[in-house]
Amino acid sequence: MAKNAIQKIAMNAAENIPYDKLMLSQKNVRRIKDGVSIEQLAEDIGRRKLIQSLNVRPVLDGEGEETGTFEVPAGGRRYLALGILIKQKRLAKNEPIPCIVNRGQETSAEEDSLAENLRRADLHPLDQFRAFKTLSDQGLDPDEIGARFFVSPATVRQRLRLASVSPKLLEFYENDEIRLEQIMAFSISDDHARQEQVWERIASSHTQEPYYIRRLLTETAVRADDRRAVYASAEAYEAAGGIILRDLFEQDSGGWFQDAALLEQLVFDRLKVDAEAIRAEGWKWVEAAISFPYGHTSGMRRIYAEAQELSAEEIERYDALKAEYDKLDADYAKAEDADEAIEAKLDQLGAELDAIDDRPQSYDPDQKAIAGVFVTLAANGKLQVDAGFVRSEDEPRTETGDVDEGEEGGADGETRSNGDDDGDGVVVNGKPVHDASGDDGEDDGIKPLPDRLVFDLTAQRTLALRNALAGDVDIAIIAALHAFALQVFYRFAPNTCLEISMKSGSFSQVDGLAETSWAKEIAERHEAWDRDLPDEAEGLWDFLLGLDEASRKALFAHCISLTLNAVVEPWNRRAKALEHADVLGRSLQFDMVDAGWTPTVEFLGRLTKARILQAVREARGADSAQLIDHMKKDIMAREAARLLEGSNWLPEPLRVEVDEGSADAGDAAAGDMAEEAALDGDAAELPAFLADDTDPSSDEPVTTDGDEPDHLQAAE
Repeated sequence: MAKNAIQKIAMNAAENIPYDKLMLSQKNVRRIKDGVSIEQLAEDIGRRKLIQSLNVRPVLDGEGEETGTFEVPAGGRRYLALGILIKQKRLAKNEPIPCIVNRGQETSAEEDSLAENLRRADLHPLDQFRAFKTLSDQGLDPDEIGARFFVSPATVRQRLRLASVSPKLLEFYENDEIRLEQIMAFSISDDHARQEQVWERIASSHTQEPYYIRRLLTETAVRADDRRAVYASAEAYEAAGGIILRDLFEQDSGGWFQDAALLEQLVFDRLKVDAEAIRAEGWKWVEAAISFPYGHTSGMRRIYAEAQELSAEEIERYDALKAEYDKLDADYAKAEDADEAIEAKLDQLGAELDAIDDRPQSYDPDQKAIAGVFVTLAANGKLQVDAGFVRSEDEPRTETGDVDEGEEGGADGETRSNGDDDGDGVVVNGKPVHDASGDDGEDDGIKPLPDRLVFDLTAQRTLALRNALAGDVDIAIIAALHAFALQVFYRFAPNTCLEISMKSGSFSQVDGLAETSWAKEIAERHEAWDRDLPDEAEGLWDFLLGLDEASRKALFAHCISLTLNAVVEPWNRRAKALEHADVLGRSLQFDMVDAGWTPTVEFLGRLTKARILQAVREARGADSAQLIDHMKKDIMAREAARLLEGSNWLPEPLRVEVDEGSADAGDAAAGDMAEEAALDGDAAELPAFLADDTDPSSDEPVTTDGDEPDHLQAAE
């Protein structure tokens, strides 16, 4: 039996048809603008000419004969782009245009138009990366490549960066074993060996997200917004041969400084120069460091700079400016309409007054000779100079009749005396007291009273004073405040008759404590009082008497607050004291959440994985804990911090103990909060890889008691 002959396909003929014989078909299926604009396409055709023919059909008359004109059902955007070039006088109206003429019309015009658009395959991103790299190798810079293909130079640089990723990883991408987002993350580093090492580490892991890849590639680097990097400057670091890793696809705040050791050396070198310059101003010592522990100034006296005295002319000018400002401000307050001119004048006067108030300040040279300066880096990378600290060993000593501890005598081997003191060293009420033993009282003149009699009399005076002080609450508070302020703000000033003392822990061993908002507020408040108090302890009593009640209470509260210690120490059993801290906290209606404490990644990283999961379970429920229970600890801590954000969760040592009734109510509220969080769909806020609603061991969605899938399931 003979086989049927295979029908051979005949291609439609190609013809060059003058543009003015062409017309746009209304049967073109493209109606919505998308992709490259017609204007950009015209520019591209003008540069490289037409590289794709138009698909046209002859227009027939009523008898089915060709009219000599052709409609364009496929290639309409190219037709319009050619029209733009003609309007710009860059192309002749009758310029022959390469066309494929469909005279057979075996398919409809709409079908041809649809086929041309649907059968077209977009270029694989990797091919685009490599093509851009080829053009770059041919000598085109990113600006020129971008101009030719109507993309931004930044986009070209991104593509070139992607093409520089390890060929091994690009092969994985080509085979769909790595996602584009992961390739973008790998491009942050130029080290192919390191890229491949990171991929080997995460290839069999549950966590392969781009942020984790970036983290691994930069784990030994320093962020550009770190205070060390800001202080040393990127320019100095790169000039010293350092490399900065940049991420062209994500906001990286300046990138990462790859060589941490080089960076710290640059910081120390610059700190040394800055410290020497400050020392040259006349200070006895300067200590410089990237940071100091909390309480590093404990036990030191602080001196402050004083503003330059105003001259009579400056005082007169200040008073005139202030009077003019006050009058203008009062008149403007009564006005009904705003007046930009008056506001500008007020701003000008205010600036002039501020300039006088903020006039240069200076330290007494004699004080600088015994004081020093701490130089460190602020959180924003600026140099922070804390000046005017006097160490105890540098304090000037006044000569008295008292013998210093461990000192047996003066240069001549004898004890120093004051006035007629015979060396016994006992002084009462400013008068030396002598030992009357062996004194028969018969010598001429009046002898000092016997020591025992003096003791008896002053004991009576003490009790009488106690009784009187108990009857005057205001003076009692001032006396206690005086004793506390002496110990807080002055050294070597035990001139109080109250035998009360205070202790204040520094907790310098706690990293980062000085950077907390609480430490900064305490330091600012302490410095403000330190500036206001008299320089010498002898003037403190009169100063306290002159304070108004509100200020006195504020100073009292500040001094008392510094004695509070609720630290749990394994070697120091203070159960009752810690119970009192809870009582005090409840009285203050104090809560660490309200105070601003949040569970950070650093804090969670110090816990065991079981503790991290327990925290998430307490705050968000068991389903949320299940989301992260398979992760490595560092990733678990990061995701737990995000899950705990806004949950008001606190670790046990930061919780204030409550009575049984309140505890039951609190537990119920916590349970309700976790339940509501689950019902409200907190998982919707999770990253895509955590919000997967399928069970890794099943092909079907996992459902709870209801009909809807449970969205808080473990990630695959």
